[in-house]
Amino acid sequence: MKNEKTLVMIKPDGIQRSLMGEIIKRFERVGLKMVAAKMIVPTTEQIEKHYTLDPEWRRVTGEKTIKGYKDKGLEPPSEDPLEITAIILKNLKNYMSSGPVLAMIWQGVHSVKIVRKLVGGTEPFTSDVGTIRGDYVIDSYQLSDQDNRSIRNLVHASGSVEEANMEIEHWFKPEEIIDYRVVQEQVLYDPTVSGK
Repeated sequence: MKNEKTLVMIKPDGIQRSLMGEIIKRFERVGLKMVAAKMIVPTTEQIEKHYTLDPEWRRVTGEKTIKGYKDKGLEPPSEDPLEITAIILKNLKNYMSSGPVLAMIWQGVHSVKIVRKLVGGTEPFTSDVGTIRGDYVIDSYQLSDQDNRSIRNLVHASGSVEEANMEIEHWFKPEEIIDYRVVQEQVLYDPTVSGK
């Protein structure tokens, strides 16, 4: 568990708003360790592959989106989950390839769930205060739908350990991941603080 890894990507809006340091600080302060990082401008092909690594992503995302519309009393643009996801994916490819992103691997106990908790829900408008998205973004699904664009929510974070493993393999070569120790690991993980 101590070596669990997750992928975090600071999206183009996070880079443009100079929030990299603030976002990284949140993960460091909780006790996670960055073991890989690189800044790139992804291609639309890389983005499409990233979001479709899980063969169920298109169906599940479409169904969740339709449910989200209905839960708010709104009419979804389509009842076909795959049609909805085609729009979402087109917008994601435009958004995520519009400029540089900072791809990172964070390591530590429960890293996937810890990062998801720190990042907050995917819609900043309804994300809790104290989360990265809740504190730094005002965007909503309603506004992004009105503008026919992807929601601007600063960060991508893997949703599960399995997803993290697939995403890490997609963005990083094994030799780009650095194995090292930081002093705080003794305090966080050794059975006794004294290390005896």
